[in-house]
Amino acid sequence: MTVNEDPSLEKHTPMMRQYLTLKAQHPEMLLFYRMGDFYELFYEDAKLASELLGISLTARGKSGGNAIPMAGLPYHAVEGYLAKLVQIGQSVAICEQIGDPATSKGPVERKVVRIVTPGTLTDEALLQERQDNLLAAVYQGKNGYGYATLDVSSGRFVIVELENSETLEAELQRTSPAELLYSEDLADRHLIENLKGIRRRPEWEFDYDTSIQLLLEQFGTKDLHGFGVSHARLSLQAAGCLMQYVKDTQKTALPHISSITMFNQADTIILDAATRRNLELTVNLSGSRDNTLAWVLDKTATPMGSRMLQRWIHQPLRDQQHISQRQQAVSELIETGLFADLHQQLKALGDIERIMARLAIRSARPRDFARLRQALDLLPEIQQTLSHCKQAEMQRLAALLGEFPEQQQLLQSAIVDNPPMLIRDGGVIRSGYNAQLDEWRGLSEGANDYLVQMEAREKEQTGINTLKVGYNRVHGYYIEVSRLQSDQVPLSYQRRQTLKNTERYITPELKEYEEKVLSSQGKALAIEKQLWEELFDLLLPKLHELQQFAQAASELDVLSNFAERAETLGYICPQISNEIGIHIEAGRHPVVELVSQSPFIANPVALAPERRMLIVTGPNMGGKSTYMRQVALITLMAHIGSFVPAQKAVIGPIDRIFTRIGASDDLASGRSTFMVEMTETANILHNATAKSLVLMDEIGRGTSTYDGLSLAWSAAEYLAEKVAALTLFATHYFELTQLPEQISGAANVHLDAVEHDDTIAFMHAVQEGAASKSYGLQVASLAGVPAHVIKAAKQKLHMLESRDLANTQNVPIQEALNLTMPEPLSSAATEKLAQINPDDYSPKQALDMLYELKRLTNL
Repeated sequence: MTVNEDPSLEKHTPMMRQYLTLKAQHPEMLLFYRMGDFYELFYEDAKLASELLGISLTARGKSGGNAIPMAGLPYHAVEGYLAKLVQIGQSVAICEQIGDPATSKGPVERKVVRIVTPGTLTDEALLQERQDNLLAAVYQGKNGYGYATLDVSSGRFVIVELENSETLEAELQRTSPAELLYSEDLADRHLIENLKGIRRRPEWEFDYDTSIQLLLEQFGTKDLHGFGVSHARLSLQAAGCLMQYVKDTQKTALPHISSITMFNQADTIILDAATRRNLELTVNLSGSRDNTLAWVLDKTATPMGSRMLQRWIHQPLRDQQHISQRQQAVSELIETGLFADLHQQLKALGDIERIMARLAIRSARPRDFARLRQALDLLPEIQQTLSHCKQAEMQRLAALLGEFPEQQQLLQSAIVDNPPMLIRDGGVIRSGYNAQLDEWRGLSEGANDYLVQMEAREKEQTGINTLKVGYNRVHGYYIEVSRLQSDQVPLSYQRRQTLKNTERYITPELKEYEEKVLSSQGKALAIEKQLWEELFDLLLPKLHELQQFAQAASELDVLSNFAERAETLGYICPQISNEIGIHIEAGRHPVVELVSQSPFIANPVALAPERRMLIVTGPNMGGKSTYMRQVALITLMAHIGSFVPAQKAVIGPIDRIFTRIGASDDLASGRSTFMVEMTETANILHNATAKSLVLMDEIGRGTSTYDGLSLAWSAAEYLAEKVAALTLFATHYFELTQLPEQISGAANVHLDAVEHDDTIAFMHAVQEGAASKSYGLQVASLAGVPAHVIKAAKQKLHMLESRDLANTQNVPIQEALNLTMPEPLSSAATEKLAQINPDDYSPKQALDMLYELKRLTNL
């Protein structure tokens, strides 16, 4: 049942009228309706929550004459349930009691105080600590797309203008938003329909003028010129929708979102969606983080450092000066050995970036303030470590860390050493911070002494040795006497409660004291909550500087992590050159090297304008794909400031990295493997330049031999002559090894292998020149293909190799190859052959047996 199905609320109970009214305001999300110690869900929400969360579905009471489906969950365990829901893209409206039950007539006043959606999370329990949690919005215009992302948990707000669907697809994969807003008239819906957490928004939310007004109000500026984004009309429309959505869901001020940044693709090496996927930068082909580049490189001390490292990996720089600054910082940390000390110091900082966001929206918890205090306590120690660094980048970061003695002292004096999880029950503010709080606490805390004294006095006056004075939250203070001695109590005792073996009483004196103590506890808690709110007011003026502190600490974390990785894994500092080319001596694949059980075989690569294409041949499993990927990964690592796995590396300017390695059917879009392969190839041929690094693996294998060979040849020829890109072109078409004879700038290299009898040993070493053969039958044998099939294949291979195919150009390819399998040996011949031991036969007997086998096989 929904409100729309039953527009009349009159027949419902007052409470259900209140619920249905609130639910009508949030029809597309679950409504958690607070009732005492539980959040309740009703009707369709209850059924859905029961299914998604595995909680009991009941039907209690009636409203409008019908039983009400209900499902409930305890309020103190709500974070765990919310985490499950947001992981599957479900949004939740949290409805709390805001009225006073004692003074309310009818249902207690309630309202939705926050909306939890996958892209607007700030609660620590709901977030993946080492992964950005992005809310994104996309808007399609006549000449491209506007795309905006916001990390509400840090305040990072970024926009970008995208020219076509390919760049949008790449950006969606790079940012991997937890939630994506799109306009209801988005034409290219197919680009986003497979993403989780997509939300359709009305067109008016993307209105340009409204968007500009929202952003100006948020940043408190007269225009957007200072942010350098005024020209980005489409992305500002996306940003405006995004800003409206955040305001609607958070229902509070968002002072930590204080600026907006334009992401300029020209500043970074462009990686399309296929390249990010094939290189397995932060997610492997199975969807996990294992055996990715981030898995190898990420030994950061803090979650915020880990998130920054992943952003760096997806945004390799083109600015040589910026790269050089990072490299110099890493070198200094290695030379001084300070990276180890810095790692330990930063590790104790925690995730202050996200603490700042919770501080900004006033949702920080007591333990957040304790962690911030710990971070500020450590700051002088970190600054002392950095004082030994002379490199400019390290000094810049030291300055950005700042100093916060007043805020550190405030938190030290205000927050107890080990605060509770929540402010709800008090116990957060330290004694001595506020005199009035201490006074009311003193009355409450003195209760134990008073009760001990009263118990001793009453025992003496009444002579009842079983008499006890106690307290519980339900019944308050009481005097307890055993049932056997209850006839001895004075007349002034008033019966309060009867238990199995005891009676409980209250006296006027005890009642008066109870009211005084409970009043003092209430007043102490009220003062403590007021002081808690004042702490936010005292810290918020320093919010921007504290955010800079978190940003600088994250960068220090990544740089010290690079130093540790270089030292531990034997990486060297690459040279970034102004001359086009890639020259690597003894390069290694960073992931394969780490997971390999045997020593990794290092290999060189030399690419330059005069040697811009390498035709890579060699056996399957010989290491062609590993070799090609390691060139791309080393190039990328060099451009994020990391050291690289090689003996020497000189890397010239790169504008894009393309990979066409492997493919699978895209069934959702109705595209075959070959169609996917050709689409990716077309993207490369259209967009690669002379400064691009291109990896092409097995082009044309999804179609007939002649079609495939023709496509591979023409694609290689186009890349070498028209585009002049730095290209590694792996192929099993040996005809392509003739390209270097016809095209200047092309050369052959191959992965070596050694054949012995019917076995093969892969050397994984790159050699100049073309491979002599593909070793396909040997690899098939290693894979377990039946021996009979291997034997038949060898016969057919011998026949094909002995045939002059040049004379069969006009013959259909099926007839030319005549690929029919030979008839198997008869069972009689097989049985006879199995019985033969060649060592037992003389030459004459062996010849007779050969004639007998020939007769049995009818050959």
